[in-house]
Amino acid sequence: MKKIMLALLSVLFIASSALAQNIQIPLIGSKAPSFKAMSTDGKITFPDDFGDSWKILFSHPADFTPVCSSELLELAYLQPEFEKLNVKFAVISTDNVEMHKLWVEYLEDLDYKKRGKLSIDFPLIEDPKATASKQYGMLHEPTSTNRDIRGVFIIDDKNIVRATNFYPMQVGRNMNEIVRIVEALEKVESELVYTPANWELGDDVIVPYYPFKNEEEENDPDALQQYYKMGNRIWFKTGDGNNE
Repeated sequence: MKKIMLALLSVLFIASSALAQNIQIPLIGSKAPSFKAMSTDGKITFPDDFGDSWKILFSHPADFTPVCSSELLELAYLQPEFEKLNVKFAVISTDNVEMHKLWVEYLEDLDYKKRGKLSIDFPLIEDPKATASKQYGMLHEPTSTNRDIRGVFIIDDKNIVRATNFYPMQVGRNMNEIVRIVEALEKVESELVYTPANWELGDDVIVPYYPFKNEEEENDPDALQQYYKMGNRIWFKTGDGNNE
């Protein structure tokens, strides 16, 4: 009997461990999971409280750590760029909201990169029980069972997940690249085009269809000022050159 009980406990342990590791990360094209939590802006429901803006949810390992501090200060510096793109963002970790408030106060008193003191105008969300972290697959248990890795979820105005990125705890994120991803997503959404490798705002874009109605139109000099092809398969549309 004792051996049977031990065998059952062993099976349950293995099953529970497997389930713990099999945390589903929201997939691109899926509805962003909704959750309620306390934040430095009070009680919040993400992503619902952000309305018809694009949203970005950032996870990070721990408050007051050097890499995380540098990331929040870069986010604060880029707030005007995100506002132009109609993007609102929130930061989440398994620290509690009181720790978040102390951290914000500390960061707002720093002069990082001699830019002057910056105001952090986005909410920091607490998740001490890792409820939201598990919903978004931010706990990567081979690394940590109680601290989020560096996750980025870009969510559109309809609360659909459009891009995800994960970074190790030791490597800070490139915030300018996150701006670029949003610019690219909004470009393909509004103009029904694709963006090529290393695309920057204002660069040429890929047209995923034959851009002309007939051969005469293809040979029209005016039309060729707007479109050109590489080989016989890839059509490009010229950009506006606005990289500001």
